[in-house]
Amino acid sequence: MRRTALAALSLSTALLPLSAANATADAPAKGTPTPEATATTVDAFARAANTLFTDRTTALVEKSSLSGRTASRTTGAVRLAAAAAKSEATALTTLHATRSRLADAGEAYTGSDTEVTVDSVQVRGRTATAQVTENSTLTYARIRGDEPATTAFVAHHELTFAAAPDGTWQLTGERLTDQGPRPLNEPVRTTAPAAPDAARPSDVIDAPRAAITYPAPARAKNLGAGAKYKYAAMAAYAEKYWKYYNSAYRQYGGDGGDCTNFLSQALYAGGWKQVTRSGSDYGTWYSKASGESLTWIGVNEWSWFTQTARRTTPLANAYQMDIGDVLQLDFDANGSKEHSMLTTYRSASGVPYLTYHSADTYRRSLTSLIAANPDAAYYAYRS
Repeated sequence: MRRTALAALSLSTALLPLSAANATADAPAKGTPTPEATATTVDAFARAANTLFTDRTTALVEKSSLSGRTASRTTGAVRLAAAAAKSEATALTTLHATRSRLADAGEAYTGSDTEVTVDSVQVRGRTATAQVTENSTLTYARIRGDEPATTAFVAHHELTFAAAPDGTWQLTGERLTDQGPRPLNEPVRTTAPAAPDAARPSDVIDAPRAAITYPAPARAKNLGAGAKYKYAAMAAYAEKYWKYYNSAYRQYGGDGGDCTNFLSQALYAGGWKQVTRSGSDYGTWYSKASGESLTWIGVNEWSWFTQTARRTTPLANAYQMDIGDVLQLDFDANGSKEHSMLTTYRSASGVPYLTYHSADTYRRSLTSLIAANPDAAYYAYRS
C-alpha cells in the first residue's frame, strides 16, 4: 500500500502565491504563470516525495528494476530538475549495488511499503522547502528461514522545490535530517576521513573495537532462569517504543540524537539499577525529574560508565551479540563513538537485529548496517 498524507502546515506563507510570499526581483517576468503553494500544491509535494522514497525502497527489493523511474514518474505539478534526476538515477544504481552486497551476505527483501507525510512547508521567493517524514517497511526474504518478518524505519528529510518559468514546481534537492546510521534506502555516500577525536578521560575504561566477520565464534548468553538481567524485557521495551516515544522520558532527537537515551531506558526496563551518586565524573547513570546524567544520554559517556563499572563486557565480534546486548558505531572511525543500538532479536543462524532511535528503526540486521557503513568502527557489548 502506498499513500500520501497531508499534515497541517506550520507557516501561513505556504498557502500564499509566490508573488505574495515575496514580491521582489525574484518574481517572474510579466505574463509568466506564477505557481501557488496551496494545499493542492503541497499534496503534489507529498506525492513527489512518496515517489522518490518509494522508488528508493523498492530498489532494495529482489528482482526490482527502477533505473530512471523516478524521473519519469514525477511529472505534472512537480517534476525532478535535471540535476536532481541525474543524482537520483545514481542513487538507485547505488541502492541496487547495496542490494547485491546484501544478497551476497545472505539477506534480501521480498516487498516494501512507503508512506510520506508533509510536516511543514516554507516558501521564500521562488523556492519552497518541505520537511517530510518517511515511514518505510521492508519484508525479509526467508533465506535462512529464521529471519524476522519485517524491518521498519522512520526518517525525516528536507526537500527543496523551485518555481519553473512554466508555472510548475521542480524538485531540486533532498537531504536527510536525522542523525545516526543511514536508513536502509539511503544511498551509501563516501566521506573524507575524519581527524582523530580527543582522547578519552584517563580514569575510565574504553571498549575495544569488535570484528564484523560472519560467522562469529560462539559466545553463548544465558537468557533464561538465573540470567543477570531481564533481557526479554529490554527487547520488549525497545520494540514497543521505537516509533512512538515513551512520554515519561525526555526526548533528545533535536539535541545530539535520542539513541543512547532510548537505550538507557530499555536497559533500565530490564533491571539495570540507576546510580545517582559517585566520586567519578562518569560513575553515575540516572534519569530524574531534574535531568539525566551524561552517561544516560551520551554515546561515549555511556560506554565509559558501563565499562568502568563493569556493567558490560566487550565482545570480540559484533555477530556474537544476543538479545539485550549493545552495539555502538563510530562512523568516521576516529575514536569517538556516535550511535547506540540494542539487539532485540537474534536469528538461529547467528545474525543480530537491532532496534534504536535516531533514525527510529525496528529490527535492522547487523548485516545491513555493515553494508551501509563499511568503513565505520563497531563496538559490541555483552550486557
